Amino acid sequence: MPTELRLAHGCVCLPAFLPDATRGFVRTVDSADLERCDVPAVVMSTFHLMQNPGSSTVKALGGLHRMAAWPRPIVTDSGGFQAYSLIRENPRHGTLSSKGITFRPEGASRPFHLTAEKTIQLQVGFGSDLVICLDDCRHPDEPESVQAESVERTIRWARQGKAELARLLEQRAGRDDARPLIFAVIQGGVSRALRKRCAEELLEIGFDGFGFGGWPFSGSGELLVDVLAYTRELVPRGIPLHALGIGHPLHVVTTAALGYDLFDSALPTRDARDGRLYGFTAPPSARDLHASTDWFRYVYVADARHTKARGGVYEGCPCYTCRQYSLAYLRHLFVNRDALYMRLATIHNLTFMAQVTRLLRGTPDD
Repeated sequence: MPTELRLAHGCVCLPAFLPDATRGFVRTVDSADLERCDVPAVVMSTFHLMQNPGSSTVKALGGLHRMAAWPRPIVTDSGGFQAYSLIRENPRHGTLSSKGITFRPEGASRPFHLTAEKTIQLQVGFGSDLVICLDDCRHPDEPESVQAESVERTIRWARQGKAELARLLEQRAGRDDARPLIFAVIQGGVSRALRKRCAEELLEIGFDGFGFGGWPFSGSGELLVDVLAYTRELVPRGIPLHALGIGHPLHVVTTAALGYDLFDSALPTRDARDGRLYGFTAPPSARDLHASTDWFRYVYVADARHTKARGGVYEGCPCYTCRQYSLAYLRHLFVNRDALYMRLATIHNLTFMAQVTRLLRGTPDD
């Protein structure tokens, strides 16, 4: 298995959890907070950034790194998942065809169009360290005929996306800019045959890594462990695999055990803002993480029993929040709806995620 990703703005030790900075920021925290949490990289959304603030604005501000004052790597998604989700929610918002995705979000003054080439152009223009090819995302419950069409488009778009990146790099030959890595996405729903075909075709084209495509949960919300495991088997272990959209601590541990290297989600930061803080039940070890699920617990900050809790969220928590403030104070901020709570809680949950991935790597805390 690869132990790190070498990117233009630094190395990412694997496995790693990357918080979603969807619109160019992680809600309620700044870049210094993220570095304090030992966040190695962030994931930003091409779908959202192309609309707001817009690609021309990002370029005028010097790219995503300068705009967000973030010195570490940035991964950008293709925008395909968000566009598909928008259209699936309401078909009037757009259409999806072999030529790409056309969508018009609620309140938008004009439609937007994403093609295999356009999404690479946008991501390279943003200054991303790792770009992802456009894919045709589908829910696992959709019929196999739809999944087959998705695989066909995903392979075609990946080939076009890689060719576009090569064209753009040739245009800037002689410049010192480091080449961004490029990942393709493996689709196929729950069909092993389609997953295999998609993976084999993408491996033949050749990419720096791959992502697990499609919603990784069943209709009842269960993690699709069998499909995730089979998809990992299709990709040689020396090539990194991104478990797109997976961010629950227990799910990260499960998919890391399957051989996945990268994880991203807005879940830990959203949970923090909503009053669900993450905690260990005892001093953690890598063995504990793999042995059972008993090592993890939620701490519901609004619970009245925390009114006079003098310690941190859990005993021994090394995060900035727990070193400075009591759980009782966090509860006080939360029940009074003070914005400071959201920053401190986000710092805690992101530090927790960094601890989990350090344990998975076998790296002791500083």
